[in-house]
Amino acid sequence: AYVFQSHEEDDRKVRRREKNRVAAQRSRKKQTQKADKLHEEYESLEQENTSLKREIGKLTDEMKHLSEVLKDHEKICPLLHCTMNFVTLPRPDALTSSLPR
Repeated sequence: AYVFQSHEEDDRKVRRREKNRVAAQRSRKKQTQKADKLHEEYESLEQENTSLKREIGKLTDEMKHLSEVLKDHEKICPLLHCTMNFVTLPRPDALTSSLPR
């Protein structure tokens, strides 16, 4: 009876070890997949960041250019030098009170 019980315990230990080994493999695989996914997300965000920085640079250059154009235009614009260029606008509350509700 003792030999039979010992053999059963050995079988149980072998099955438990195998089950544990498979669970550990599954866990490591899941961790690796999670790390791979995070790395891909990181790479994607880095590319997006680079693209956005490039766009900021282009927009900054465009803003500088347009500011220069405006400054040059202001020097020669006859409307800006006219003494009669004051335009009377209705008060904002007068505008909103006339709108349909």
